[in-house]
Amino acid sequence: MENLIDKIKQLAHAQREEVIEWRRWMHRHPDLSQEEYGTMEFVAERLREMGLTPKTGIGKTGVMAMLRGKDPDSYCVALRSDYDALPITECTGLPFASEKPGVMHACGHDMHTCSLLGAIKILIQLRDHISGSLMFIFEPSEEKYPGGARMMMEDGLFDEVMPNEIYSFHCLPEMDFGKVGMRKGKYMASTDELYWTVKGLGGHGATPHLSVDPIVVASHIVIALQQVVSRNAAPMMPTVLTIGKIQEVGGRTNIIPDTVKMEGIIRTFDEKWRLEAHEKIRKISTGVAEAMGAECDLFIDYGYPYVFNDEACTQQVHDNACAFLGEENVEWLDLRMTAEDFAFFAQKIPACYFRIGIHEPGTPFSNLHRPNLMVDERSLELANGLIAYNALMALKNRIKQ
Repeated sequence: MENLIDKIKQLAHAQREEVIEWRRWMHRHPDLSQEEYGTMEFVAERLREMGLTPKTGIGKTGVMAMLRGKDPDSYCVALRSDYDALPITECTGLPFASEKPGVMHACGHDMHTCSLLGAIKILIQLRDHISGSLMFIFEPSEEKYPGGARMMMEDGLFDEVMPNEIYSFHCLPEMDFGKVGMRKGKYMASTDELYWTVKGLGGHGATPHLSVDPIVVASHIVIALQQVVSRNAAPMMPTVLTIGKIQEVGGRTNIIPDTVKMEGIIRTFDEKWRLEAHEKIRKISTGVAEAMGAECDLFIDYGYPYVFNDEACTQQVHDNACAFLGEENVEWLDLRMTAEDFAFFAQKIPACYFRIGIHEPGTPFSNLHRPNLMVDERSLELANGLIAYNALMALKNRIKQ
């Protein structure tokens, strides 16, 4: 065991600079969701250089490759990363900052992808240790509905091989480099997007009695919706309802507009309550509008389910991380209200979605989806080593036989 860990760490260290260069190339050349053609080709070319035969264009811009060892049809473990960027203008000042105005890897997907590529290179060099097969999934469009996971599955990702287990990770800026965390069971929330159109009757700002002001109506809807969480959700059921955008259509200082549009999210951890919350949001929105003489149309874009980490898979990641990094560097995590379309994979396959710290101790903290997100690049070496070790141990243990 120790010899295998030492070997993996040596291989990870030997390729450290190459993996960092891959990550910096991706960071300079980010692609938005469903537009990841350059990223797709970059990943596919790296896989070809390793001797694999990737399939491209799965779910439009996704990539999948297989590594088969001894008795390849006996068991399959899948490893997944995501690689789309965000519509954010970078302000890190890095010498390898984004060269695309208004587009940035502000969620660490460049780090995820290149860590998996590094793990694959290690695994190929340790092919004699592989009994079964490994599936490598490079997922596009994680940041945008309907999500690359669902798109890839609908496009036949698992038609030939259905993995027995699947693993993925996400960087965590609030966790220091060298640390890893995970949680058994429910981990990340379901998410649905909400789109309101409040229709009133516009007019002159000085004669509001001749209008139905949709701004006032929308404001009352926002306040009334707070009851969904504070008075309808059970206290032990984590729920978040956020209105993130309100925009009048028309209007100015002395003009009442006809229409106001709003956008928001609802996130929680129970499918029954999720649907009940949708209905309460709809009734409150339409009811308040009607009582004030307006109309309200609500579109609910049914999004990702909650992420469920299989208990045995998660315990395995925990034990492997302890062996690889030391128990003092492994943490059990709390629930998160963020969402992940990895949940679609976890609905079908026993799964674990875990976290790797990327914060350089002593430096300012910047959260995900921020224009100044920084990654401690030492985390790439840690990640590709741990991913490779966990994959080999998963094939050895075969906990879902």
